[in-house]
Amino acid sequence: MSTRQSTATALEEQQVPVRAKLAAAWTSFMFLYIYVDILAFYKPGVVDDILIGVVWEFDITQTWAITALTLLAIPIFMVVLSMTLPARASRIANLIVASIQVPFAAFNAVGELGESWMYFYFLGVALELIVLALILRYAWTWPRSTPSVTKASG
Repeated sequence: MSTRQSTATALEEQQVPVRAKLAAAWTSFMFLYIYVDILAFYKPGVVDDILIGVVWEFDITQTWAITALTLLAIPIFMVVLSMTLPARASRIANLIVASIQVPFAAFNAVGELGESWMYFYFLGVALELIVLALILRYAWTWPRSTPSVTKASG
Protein backbone atom coordinates (compact mmCIF):
# COMPACT_ATOMS: atom_id res chain seq x y z
CA MET A 1 0.00 0.00 0.00
CA SER A 2 1.47 3.31 -0.96
CA THR A 3 1.06 6.41 1.10
CA ARG A 4 0.43 9.59 -0.65
CA GLN A 5 2.29 12.61 0.58
CA SER A 6 0.28 15.79 0.75
CA THR A 7 1.52 18.56 -1.48
CA ALA A 8 -0.61 21.17 0.24
CA THR A 9 1.29 23.57 2.41
CA ALA A 10 0.08 25.91 5.07
CA LEU A 11 -0.57 29.46 4.03
CA GLU A 12 1.94 31.97 5.31
CA GLU A 13 0.55 34.23 8.00
CA GLN A 14 1.83 37.73 7.36
CA GLN A 15 1.75 40.49 9.92
CA VAL A 16 -0.67 43.23 8.81
CA PRO A 17 0.60 46.69 9.76
CA VAL A 18 -1.58 48.61 12.22
CA ARG A 19 -1.91 51.46 9.71
CA ALA A 20 -3.42 49.06 7.14
CA LYS A 21 -5.80 47.61 9.74
CA LEU A 22 -6.97 51.09 10.70
CA ALA A 23 -7.41 52.23 7.09
CA ALA A 24 -9.36 49.06 6.27
CA ALA A 25 -11.54 49.48 9.37
CA TRP A 26 -12.31 53.13 8.53
CA THR A 27 -13.13 52.09 4.96
CA SER A 28 -15.50 49.42 6.28
CA PHE A 29 -17.07 51.92 8.67
CA MET A 30 -17.57 54.37 5.81
CA PHE A 31 -19.27 51.72 3.66
CA LEU A 32 -21.61 50.75 6.51
CA TYR A 33 -22.37 54.40 7.18
CA ILE A 34 -23.20 55.01 3.52
CA TYR A 35 -25.09 51.78 2.83
CA VAL A 36 -27.36 52.13 5.86
CA ASP A 37 -28.45 55.47 4.41
CA ILE A 38 -28.74 54.13 0.86
CA LEU A 39 -30.76 51.07 1.89
CA ALA A 40 -33.01 53.32 3.96
CA PHE A 41 -34.21 54.83 0.66
CA TYR A 42 -36.22 51.61 0.21
CA LYS A 43 -38.28 52.37 3.31
CA PRO A 44 -41.73 53.40 2.08
CA GLY A 45 -42.19 57.15 1.98
CA VAL A 46 -38.50 58.10 2.20
CA VAL A 47 -38.08 58.97 -1.49
CA ASP A 48 -41.38 60.87 -1.48
CA ASP A 49 -40.12 62.97 1.44
CA ILE A 50 -36.78 63.58 -0.30
CA LEU A 51 -38.62 64.74 -3.43
CA ILE A 52 -40.44 67.40 -1.38
CA GLY A 53 -37.19 68.43 0.33
CA VAL A 54 -37.28 66.61 3.67
CA VAL A 55 -34.93 63.99 5.16
CA TRP A 56 -36.32 62.55 8.39
CA GLU A 57 -37.42 65.76 10.12
CA PHE A 58 -34.83 67.98 8.46
CA ASP A 59 -35.41 70.27 5.50
CA ILE A 60 -32.94 69.60 2.71
CA THR A 61 -30.93 72.80 2.58
CA GLN A 62 -27.37 73.68 1.71
CA THR A 63 -26.59 73.67 5.46
CA TRP A 64 -28.01 70.15 5.78
CA ALA A 65 -25.97 68.98 2.76
CA ILE A 66 -22.76 70.55 4.09
CA THR A 67 -23.34 68.91 7.49
CA ALA A 68 -23.99 65.51 5.89
CA LEU A 69 -20.87 65.81 3.71
CA THR A 70 -18.77 66.88 6.69
CA LEU A 71 -19.95 63.91 8.75
CA LEU A 72 -19.18 61.53 5.88
CA ALA A 73 -15.79 63.16 5.28
CA ILE A 74 -14.63 62.18 8.77
CA PRO A 75 -14.15 58.44 8.07
CA ILE A 76 -12.89 59.26 4.57
CA PHE A 77 -10.11 61.45 5.96
CA MET A 78 -9.37 58.92 8.69
CA VAL A 79 -8.45 56.38 5.98
CA VAL A 80 -5.81 58.80 4.67
CA LEU A 81 -4.68 60.07 8.06
CA SER A 82 -4.29 56.53 9.42
CA MET A 83 -1.83 55.79 6.63
CA THR A 84 0.06 59.10 6.50
CA LEU A 85 0.31 60.67 9.95
CA PRO A 86 3.29 59.81 12.13
CA ALA A 87 2.53 56.79 14.32
CA ARG A 88 1.89 58.72 17.54
CA ALA A 89 -0.35 61.30 15.83
CA SER A 90 -2.22 58.56 13.95
CA ARG A 91 -2.81 56.62 17.16
CA ILE A 92 -4.11 59.71 18.98
CA ALA A 93 -6.31 60.78 16.04
CA ASN A 94 -7.82 57.30 15.74
CA LEU A 95 -8.52 57.08 19.48
CA ILE A 96 -10.15 60.51 19.58
CA VAL A 97 -12.18 60.31 16.37
CA ALA A 98 -13.41 56.74 16.96
CA SER A 99 -14.33 57.67 20.56
CA ILE A 100 -16.40 60.60 19.28
CA GLN A 101 -18.06 58.42 16.62
CA VAL A 102 -19.25 55.83 19.19
CA PRO A 103 -21.81 58.06 20.96
CA PHE A 104 -22.79 59.61 17.63
CA ALA A 105 -23.61 56.14 16.23
CA ALA A 106 -25.45 55.19 19.43
CA PHE A 107 -27.46 58.44 19.23
CA ASN A 108 -28.57 57.46 15.71
CA ALA A 109 -29.93 54.17 17.07
CA VAL A 110 -31.87 55.90 19.86
CA GLY A 111 -33.47 58.16 17.25
CA GLU A 112 -34.96 55.10 15.58
CA LEU A 113 -36.68 53.64 18.67
CA GLY A 114 -40.24 52.70 17.82
CA GLU A 115 -39.71 53.16 14.07
CA SER A 116 -40.99 50.48 11.71
CA TRP A 117 -37.42 49.80 10.49
CA MET A 118 -35.92 49.81 13.97
CA TYR A 119 -34.21 46.40 13.58
CA PHE A 120 -32.56 47.47 10.33
CA TYR A 121 -31.14 50.62 11.92
CA PHE A 122 -30.07 48.76 15.07
CA LEU A 123 -28.20 46.20 12.96
CA GLY A 124 -26.49 48.99 11.02
CA VAL A 125 -25.49 50.79 14.21
CA ALA A 126 -24.34 47.54 15.85
CA LEU A 127 -22.08 46.79 12.88
CA GLU A 128 -20.71 50.35 12.94
CA LEU A 129 -20.01 50.02 16.68
CA ILE A 130 -18.17 46.72 16.14
CA VAL A 131 -15.92 48.37 13.55
CA LEU A 132 -15.35 51.38 15.83
CA ALA A 133 -14.42 48.98 18.66
CA LEU A 134 -11.87 47.35 16.34
CA ILE A 135 -10.44 50.78 15.47
CA LEU A 136 -10.13 51.64 19.16
CA ARG A 137 -8.50 48.28 19.88
CA TYR A 138 -6.02 48.56 16.99
CA ALA A 139 -5.05 52.10 17.99
CA TRP A 140 -4.90 51.35 21.72
CA THR A 141 -2.72 48.25 21.27
CA TRP A 142 -0.45 49.82 18.62
CA PRO A 143 2.89 48.01 19.07
CA ARG A 144 5.68 50.01 20.60
CA SER A 145 9.23 49.82 19.38
CA THR A 146 11.99 49.06 21.80
CA PRO A 147 14.69 51.73 21.97
CA SER A 148 17.90 50.61 20.39
CA VAL A 149 20.91 50.47 22.66
CA THR A 150 24.02 52.00 21.19
CA LYS A 151 27.45 51.24 22.46
CA ALA A 152 29.23 54.23 23.89
CA SER A 153 32.45 54.79 22.07
CA GLY A 154 35.59 55.86 23.69
